[in-house]
Amino acid sequence: MISILIQLFMTFGLLSLLAVGGGTAVLPEMQIVLNEQFQVDHMKFVEVYSIGQLAPGPNMMMVIVFGFQLAGLAGALTVLLSFFVPSSILCLTVGRIWVRIGESPWRRAVQNALEPISIGLMCAGVFAVAKAAINGPVSIGLAIAVLVILLFSRTNPVYLILGSGLVGGTLMYFTRFT
Repeated sequence: MISILIQLFMTFGLLSLLAVGGGTAVLPEMQIVLNEQFQVDHMKFVEVYSIGQLAPGPNMMMVIVFGFQLAGLAGALTVLLSFFVPSSILCLTVGRIWVRIGESPWRRAVQNALEPISIGLMCAGVFAVAKAAINGPVSIGLAIAVLVILLFSRTNPVYLILGSGLVGGTLMYFTRFT
């Protein structure tokens, strides 16, 4: 039990420090690591990620579910601390330095360099989840419909997630498509 807690601590601690631009940036790596080290398959990853999107608060709180599934309450607490404490300390430290630097040209250059990197990492995270979740005609149709609605309206994404789940579940039940 201790060895899995240490492995969880090291894995999620590293992911925490790599999460440039937010937790979404490390989703592809998290998915790979959870699969290789802890045998969490891609569909289980997508299911837990989806729950994290619906739950109130930061969506990356979903990592606690993985800790709980892998090592019970001790695993959940380990993952909670290892995923959020290192990045919080890093942000606090860098934030203080950032304020001291002021509006120097060096600071603007670093910010300009990090912006596209952060956006690229977040897009990679979305792609990784979509690749695992879109796996048949029903999910393809729902993904396209949700994308169109998101692009052309101001509909709350929570309603789209719930509606897609309801429509997808109903269609799969009656048509036996996946």
